[in-house]
Amino acid sequence: MAARSRRTATMADIARLSGVSVTTVSHVINRTRPVRHETEVAVLSAIGEVGYRAAPGPAAQNRILGVATSAISNPSFNELLHGIERTATRVGYSLLVFDTHDDVTTELRAVTELVDHGVQAILLAPSANPVAALGHARVQRVPVVLLDRKVDAEIDQVASENVASVGQLVDHLSDIGHTRIAMISGMPGISTTEERIEGFRSAAERRGIRLTRNSILSGHGTDHDSEEAMRRLMTGRRLPTAVVTGNNRATLGAMRAARDLGLEIPRDLALVAYDDLEWADLFHPRLTVIAQPTTQIGEQAVDFAVSRILSPNRATRRLTLTTTFVHRDSCGCSH
Repeated sequence: MAARSRRTATMADIARLSGVSVTTVSHVINRTRPVRHETEVAVLSAIGEVGYRAAPGPAAQNRILGVATSAISNPSFNELLHGIERTATRVGYSLLVFDTHDDVTTELRAVTELVDHGVQAILLAPSANPVAALGHARVQRVPVVLLDRKVDAEIDQVASENVASVGQLVDHLSDIGHTRIAMISGMPGISTTEERIEGFRSAAERRGIRLTRNSILSGHGTDHDSEEAMRRLMTGRRLPTAVVTGNNRATLGAMRAARDLGLEIPRDLALVAYDDLEWADLFHPRLTVIAQPTTQIGEQAVDFAVSRILSPNRATRRLTLTTTFVHRDSCGCSH
């Protein structure tokens, strides 16, 4: 494959890999004529695979960083954006923010618009398949730093630890006597979800906790689906005595379902969560959680982006930040 070659990739390589003409590749790269969305995605995916880069253009060197992330309405986004904005302001950059809605097409559109606005770098919380978006940024020579979620690529990334953190929640529930533990996970296909599921499964196996096919249900990253998942868990044949939620949307949905089902936490069901909420200690009961260093993720991502702008050839950096176990009341034990 061209990606393995030592020579510089060409438009002909991109055309051959994506199954289109060199002219079409040129239109995608230079934005000289609209092409079908499927064709654009194929070309940009090929660009991402072979590492093609266009020659530097005359775009203005604006001191602007782009931010493309999902669910701006998500409570944790406020902390993330605060860390990004505070650090960017300190080093003299402004922000341009887009919501990707965790949709591949919207993500590509967001990255395209950020590039067209002349941002110097993009901070991206990637979708489950960000190849086209990353390919477009690459061909336009705009550096990208990944936020929160990881991909298997040579690209700067900042994220929280997930596997051991969820394992810590399971260990705590096991320590206080729970043997029937279930999980409501997040959106399938993204690294945070897969790693948290891995942490749950590994800890359950380590602790001798038997899992069934219904022990892990997906909340698909929404309150509504998480609420439905909780209802399924609590109306099945083998009811759990404790539930781990994989993100704050899952937590909100699970708590709403528990309320509607007449379940009192922690008397009837222990609930622990990955992701702290600004007002988690205002709930009754107060939530036992794994807290992410969300503000620090934003701060570090800006640092990575500015470093990449100033030194384009520097070594790729991956940073995984430590989380914090916050013991409150929803697990049902004294502390």
